[in-house]
Amino acid sequence: MRVLVVMGSKSDSQVAEKVTAVFDEFDVDYDVEVASAHRNPGKVEELAGKDYDVFIAIAGLSAALPGVIASHTTKPVIGVPVSAKLGGLDSLLSIAQMPPGVPVAAVGIDNGKNAALLAIEILALKDESLKKKLEEYRERMRG
Repeated sequence: MRVLVVMGSKSDSQVAEKVTAVFDEFDVDYDVEVASAHRNPGKVEELAGKDYDVFIAIAGLSAALPGVIASHTTKPVIGVPVSAKLGGLDSLLSIAQMPPGVPVAAVGIDNGKNAALLAIEILALKDESLKKKLEEYRERMRG
């Protein structure tokens, strides 16, 4: 089970670190790449074709990256909008307003932590030990 975290640019690394911190806590295998939907479309298409279970795409501004990845895979894609301009609302709307047939899950602006937890929920559907870790985490969160 593996997750690919793709940043639209290196400037998105602070959000990516929120994702990877959760994956490290849960011992989830992941890779991180930088690829822009506009500047590196061939690389994005190549990455989307790789054998990952879930993709997390972190992007600001027009935030096309999650949708482009989703257009090249049938695996779950989670989009994380980045607050680069307009408070991140532009990115959030770009991710959430996908056309019918090409869904992308969207989490809150800069909320890499929730993206990681959603990916873990997806992976836990087929992994009992990960499900148990997630249940324990939720119990700790309840206090």
